[in-house]
This record gives sequence, C-alpha cells and structure tokens, in this order.
Amino acid sequence: MLRSLAVHLGAAVLAVNCGLAFAALRPATAGEAPVKIVAFGDSLTAGFLLPPGDAFPAQLDRALAARGHSLELLNAGVSGDTTAAGLERFDWAIPAGTEAVILELGANDGLRGIDPAIARKNLDAIIARLKSRGIEVLLTGMRAPKNWGDDYAVTFDKMFPELAAAHGLILYPFFLDGIALDPAFNLSDGLHPNAKGVAKIVEGIVPKVEELLQRVKAKSAAVQSKS
Repeated sequence: MLRSLAVHLGAAVLAVNCGLAFAALRPATAGEAPVKIVAFGDSLTAGFLLPPGDAFPAQLDRALAARGHSLELLNAGVSGDTTAAGLERFDWAIPAGTEAVILELGANDGLRGIDPAIARKNLDAIIARLKSRGIEVLLTGMRAPKNWGDDYAVTFDKMFPELAAAHGLILYPFFLDGIALDPAFNLSDGLHPNAKGVAKIVEGIVPKVEELLQRVKAKSAAVQSKS
C-alpha cells in the first residue's frame, strides 16, 4: 500500500509540516502486520515527470505485493533535494511508526560538485537519526559525474559503501545500475529514468528490499519473544 509525498520542483519546494501517517491503500495479508517503509530521496524517488503510478515507490510497492509482502510504503521523495535538504526536512519526512527507510540521496550533491565530505557528513547524520529511532536502513549508492575529476569521483563513490559498513546497513551499490546513460531507460534529459527505467531499478533492488523487510520482521519477532 502506497502513500505519496512526492513533490516535483519547479521554482519552489512544497514543505508539508503537518503530521504524517501511513495510509492503508491495500489490505494487509491476514495475520501479518504490514511493514511501514519510507522511500526517502530526491527526484529519482519522487518520480520526476512521471505519472505517480510509474514512480519508484509505486512500482516497488506493486512488485513486493506480487511477491506476497505486506507493507505500507510512503513516497517521501522531493525533486532537487541534496543531502543537506534531506537532513533539513528529516523530522517531518520520516513519520512516527516508520520501521524501515530506503535512503536515496546524494545524486544532486554530485551533479553540483558539492564537497563529498559535506555530503558524507549529512548522510551520516541522517543515518544516525534513523538508527536512534530503531529504523532499519537500505542505503542506495550513487556515482559522481566524471566532469569533476577522478579524485572527486573516487571520494564521492566510496562514501556509500563506507557508510553502509560503518553503520551496518544494507547497501544497494548503485541506484541507477543497468540504466545510467541508456536512452532506452531515461527521459530526454538523460538523467532521470522513464517508466521502463524505474521498472529496471525495481527489478534490481527488490532482493535488497526483501532483506530489509526480513531485518524488520526479525527485530519485531525478537521484541515479541521478550514480552
């Protein structure tokens, strides 16, 4: 079941400061509590220029439902967000009750040539906040454009696996794996996936999301066994 908070940016970002809650759009599997997941990212999560049903969270939701998983998925993608912007909106983007987050931020930092040390610090802060709330995390990696030079690219690219290792997170190494720079899977801007591209992303990432769900369920089972 999917709830959308996706925002496409033109000249401004819409900030929703009201309390967020998960909405049940598909009945949960009998006897199984749905796992509450937030897809927290930028335009790649929000579904830039795509119908809501073709965006990453919507396609992922359908793919997981087809595999028998019960979940409530919130699309908290905001087009144009950097890691700094994600950190700034963290408190209202990750509602109470969240059990897992797919963290997809950093692409805009790379496009703008922001110092990888700054992006890393922001991601580290976001991850620390998630962990302090007991939220399981799937971190998705990104690769820097080559126009900033090899040193920049190496430093930028390695921060994702290093953060995942430091915090014990599940890592999907490259969010655009299999579709980057391929016209068949991208919009005319060459940067954002079309519906086919999103489907390809979902196909690749589903096993990692299932691992994320397993972590949440294992934690829940451990808590119940102690009660």
